[in-house]
Amino acid sequence: MGADGNDLFGLAPEDKDRSASEPLAARMRPRVLDDFVGQEHIVGPGRLLRRAIQKDRLSSLILSGPPGTGKTTLARVIANGTSARFVAINAVLAGVQAIRDAIDEAKRARELYDRRTILFVDEVHRWNKAQQDALLPWVENGTIVLVGATTENPFFEVNRALVSRSRVFLLKALDAADLLEVARRALSDRERGYGRWKVEFAEGALEHLVDVADGDARSLLNALELAVETSHEPWPPPEGATVSVTMEAAEESIQRRAVLYDKDGDYHYDSISAFIKSLRGSDPDAALYWMARMVYAGEDPAFIFRRMLISAAEDVGLADPRAVEVVDACARAFERIGFPEGQFHMAEAALYLATAPKSNSALAYFDALAEVEKSRAEVPLHLKDGSRDGPGFGHGDGYRYPHAYRDHWTAQQYLPELLRGRVFYKPGALGHEGSVRETVLARREEQLVAALDEAQSRVDRLTYSKEADRSLEWLARASGGSTALARAARDGLHARAAIQRHERVLVVGERDGLALREAIRKAPEGACAALVQDARAAEVLEAFAAGLEELMRPTALVGDPAAPDRETMVAAFGFASFDVALFRDVLARRDADEAGTLLDRWREALPEARMVFAETLAGSGGRLSLIPGVEAELGAELATRFARFEDGFYGFESGDVDSAAAKLRKLASLRPGATIETSRVETERAIPVSRLDAWLSPEGPYGAALSAAFGASELDAIAAALRASTSRGPVPWPGALAFLALPSAPPRG
Repeated sequence: MGADGNDLFGLAPEDKDRSASEPLAARMRPRVLDDFVGQEHIVGPGRLLRRAIQKDRLSSLILSGPPGTGKTTLARVIANGTSARFVAINAVLAGVQAIRDAIDEAKRARELYDRRTILFVDEVHRWNKAQQDALLPWVENGTIVLVGATTENPFFEVNRALVSRSRVFLLKALDAADLLEVARRALSDRERGYGRWKVEFAEGALEHLVDVADGDARSLLNALELAVETSHEPWPPPEGATVSVTMEAAEESIQRRAVLYDKDGDYHYDSISAFIKSLRGSDPDAALYWMARMVYAGEDPAFIFRRMLISAAEDVGLADPRAVEVVDACARAFERIGFPEGQFHMAEAALYLATAPKSNSALAYFDALAEVEKSRAEVPLHLKDGSRDGPGFGHGDGYRYPHAYRDHWTAQQYLPELLRGRVFYKPGALGHEGSVRETVLARREEQLVAALDEAQSRVDRLTYSKEADRSLEWLARASGGSTALARAARDGLHARAAIQRHERVLVVGERDGLALREAIRKAPEGACAALVQDARAAEVLEAFAAGLEELMRPTALVGDPAAPDRETMVAAFGFASFDVALFRDVLARRDADEAGTLLDRWREALPEARMVFAETLAGSGGRLSLIPGVEAELGAELATRFARFEDGFYGFESGDVDSAAAKLRKLASLRPGATIETSRVETERAIPVSRLDAWLSPEGPYGAALSAAFGASELDAIAAALRASTSRGPVPWPGALAFLALPSAPPRG
């Protein structure tokens, strides 16, 4: 009740029986909770709001929902059932002064009569922030209990502080059963409805009113009133008369469904959200429905096309690169044609997107953007512009021109050093993107190998040791930068290991991660782990693993391949039993006794595992003296001496290289079931000036031996010949591998 004793809508108690001049929707408005139809989730038996109303213990609340769902009706029920003062304000009509007056009255009622005031604000979202803020302190101190009603999302349109101090109840559009019950009550109520007459509907006429009302009880009652009262002349007829409502009368009473839509409100954003999600979910029927709903409600076609253009890149992406072209062409066609024929182009664009293969890999851009925001990374030296200060600072030195290579591509690092191995783009498996996926992944792996090699080159130039192990120099010369050799090692390991989908795989000693990646692909239902020799290799593997699902990610343990320890593996991996163990370059660089001891240690640590070792035969690798053009540049006599020098340096004259292969054969012969195979890999390699200078530097083992064997003028000639021959592009750079395979050990006892 208001302060003057009137109810919420200004009628005195003696006027509770509504006059015939009031609209049917107003006359049929429920007065108590038992008359309320729908919203069982809010006011059904035992629900919180029902209990609060019945016990008159209401706290501030906001009722949100579409028109005709009962927000104002609930306010009326509260007004009729509470002992508190009930004051109603419409936010469209009331200003700050009305708020102040209501607050002043509430303060007096509380001070003089200890009586609460419930303030009902219809369309509360219409108030600006200042008006809403004016209520806040009085809601907070309990002077008023706010009941707000809004058709908008209160979390966006109502002051956050007010929302935080209120309970929010979401009312839903009424379903067909609820609307039929509303109509039935109106037709049977003798006092407020049409119960004094016998109202008959033609088949389907009442259902038509319910259907077109679209969940809005007020819309239904208004249409029902028009259909009934225009179906008999004059109105009202004598009591007991029959009133027949035809289908034609029903259709004329509610000719067009009122689609809820506000271009700045929830229905606008919810509808476009449903449309885009339908496109993304490849549901052409739903996409057409939501687009038609927006067009029906008067949405700007340019807005719909703009969102479809976004979807073409965000949701379809490289799975079908033509999607952007199709949507753009349809948008331009619509601009020329307009309504109504332009709707064909809208439909074509929507159907194309809904039925296209999907990929959201373009989101990788935002991962890259996040990386830019959190880290500062320098442009790698070889990618810098060498046209200005290349001679002074070495900018551009080492850059490999892709068009000089087969397939117009070569592996080199393009990311900054800090981000080496970082994965942003994850190609999908559908459509066009699926056709290039394997190429992208394979090239990414080769680039990682090249990046590791480039990093090693820089280390070579910054370190010096007269006691450097010559075998390490052999290994770097034979395998460094040779992506074909790395692939051959990976493929050879896996061909001999024959990994099953469920098996546990340990990869030992590799730096590039190629064998580990392939193991993850081949054992998706098993587990993969790696033992690496330094933290940098672990970082590369972790960067790669970040692009995988969490359950697929391998664990990298930094440790010495020469000292396998089951307890350490259990602590790192959670287990130490493996079905397969793959090794990369852990035997050939050691002497025969050390290699045999290491092999036995691993057999004892992993008795149940099948083992495969891939060993680079360093002495069989590429030779600077054999690069095409070097002999012509040097002349026959100096070229022959240069070739003999390399034979001696790599051990051919002493038989060291032959014994390296023989060592592996002997290891195999002493272990039952072991096999040994060798393979040669023909590939090519680009040798940048920086790498050439590192090899020829007298601070390194190769350069030191070269300086001891040749005079200064001869060294200058060799360096000039090598620079001239390697500057023309990639050069032949063969490699050789040995594969040692051991079956699992037989059970003991």
